[in-house]
Amino acid sequence: MTKESEILPPTLADIDSLARAAFGVLPEELRRFTEGVVVVVQEFPDDDVCKEMELESPFDILGLYQGVSLAEKQVEASGGMPDMVFLYRRPILDYWCETGEELGHVVRHVLIHEIGHHFGFSDEEMETLETIAEAEESRAGE
Repeated sequence: MTKESEILPPTLADIDSLARAAFGVLPEELRRFTEGVVVVVQEFPDDDVCKEMELESPFDILGLYQGVSLAEKQVEASGGMPDMVFLYRRPILDYWCETGEELGHVVRHVLIHEIGHHFGFSDEEMETLETIAEAEESRAGE
């Protein structure tokens, strides 16, 4: 039997699994923007991101979308880096502990908001997308 003090926090791989599950239930309205998007889970944002975003602490950001807007993409463009969504494990875990929300919900929320903000969705639209994703996840689990 495992003692409570021996329970380990979710790993990078655990967060990655939750992100893949969340990505799988993205509503079509959002999914159409995600072709070729790579999800990367890191402990923290790197120093360049912290500087560029003018963060007081690396705990100030849960995720980040880095990529080219649809208006800037060329149909025949090649050789560029793929669009990426970064999820930052330690800040996500801190938020999870502070709020008591289900970890999968937190990861899905960050994923939807990072993609949504990048493509200009309003907060209200993203809340609707989260509700749709949650319902889809519930149906998939039945």
